[in-house]
Amino acid sequence: MSNHLDDSCFFCKITKGEREIPSFKVLETDLNFAFLDIGPLAEGHTLIIPKYHSARMDELPDEYLAEMLPLAKKIAKALGVVDYNILQNNGKIAHQHVFHVHFHVIPKPNEKEGLIIGWPRVEQPKDVLAKKLEDIVSKL
Repeated sequence: MSNHLDDSCFFCKITKGEREIPSFKVLETDLNFAFLDIGPLAEGHTLIIPKYHSARMDELPDEYLAEMLPLAKKIAKALGVVDYNILQNNGKIAHQHVFHVHFHVIPKPNEKEGLIIGWPRVEQPKDVLAKKLEDIVSKL
């Protein structure tokens, strides 16, 4: 495990276990830590965090990320729900509130519980999409 943790970060403290901040640990690996959200959108709402401090996903080493979605899959199966959301936000205007990378596994047991979102879809002309595609591909 990396020692790349921030002593002032709430989530970094959680990865250190009961010594720092107690949590309802779901599972732990050498690289990541999963625990129940204390303000869940639905019963079983779980957070997966790396044991490496990084505010944004694009700054996190790939070895941590490579394990996070398989962990989310295991947790989703263990929750025993058919419908669920996997959510990950980067930056304040993208609704990130704790600036340590984290993935939410949010059960959606019915229409009223779980994640509720709007999706203000905007149609784009094909030439605008083609230009954006060219721009993205040129930077990969």
